[in-house]
Amino acid sequence: MTARPPVRAVIFDWGGTLSHYANIELIDMWRLAADHLAAHSGRSAEEILARLVHVEERMWVRTSTDARAASLSDLLREATSELGLDVAEAILEEAGTHYLDTWTPHIRHFDDARSTLAALHERGLRVGLLSNTHWPPAYHEHFLERDGLAPYIDARCYTSEMTYMKPHPEAFRTALDALGVEAAAAVYVGDRLFDDVQGAQRVGMRAVHRPNPAIPSHEGVTPDATIETLADLLPVVDGWGER
Repeated sequence: MTARPPVRAVIFDWGGTLSHYANIELIDMWRLAADHLAAHSGRSAEEILARLVHVEERMWVRTSTDARAASLSDLLREATSELGLDVAEAILEEAGTHYLDTWTPHIRHFDDARSTLAALHERGLRVGLLSNTHWPPAYHEHFLERDGLAPYIDARCYTSEMTYMKPHPEAFRTALDALGVEAAAAVYVGDRLFDDVQGAQRVGMRAVHRPNPAIPSHEGVTPDATIETLADLLPVVDGWGER
């Protein structure tokens, strides 16, 4: 078996890996939109809500079958088309902003996130972020800057700006290209066995699992390493960095 090259880069998932997992559903946004639209359309809020939820369900079916990425803007445009209301776009955009704002008090990075990223940088490693998200990148950037993580992340890739999301190989290749490293010399760290671990391994990366009790397990996937805290990653990467 050909020996792997030393690790040159570490790429992280975001929610549940660098930040505490916050399970806030889009239903809050849809309710807000339905109430606004009902006042302008003569339709009931319940009917509008049901149709908006159906749009979201269709989106998740598509992403789960072909890993096509979708942004919040894509979802809002599709909802506008579904309803056929002239006022829908403006109102849904307002609702989308409200939805994103509700996340702000819930987004907290783990206490050892900044120190771990800084330690990887001190070792001369490239550091990346690859997140499945429909959020605009500016929202992620706000939280990374707020908590002092941004200076230690060399490339930040959000699927809301990409064609594919994890576990599609193209998502991982986008992050690898952004860092200028080959898959064999990179490590991916995430909390999902299917999207993160198996997805990264399929393109030739090492994959580290940080278990998240809120995420279902996935049979048949064996990570290259498992950690409980982000600080636990450092000795793992050090071992893989030895020639």
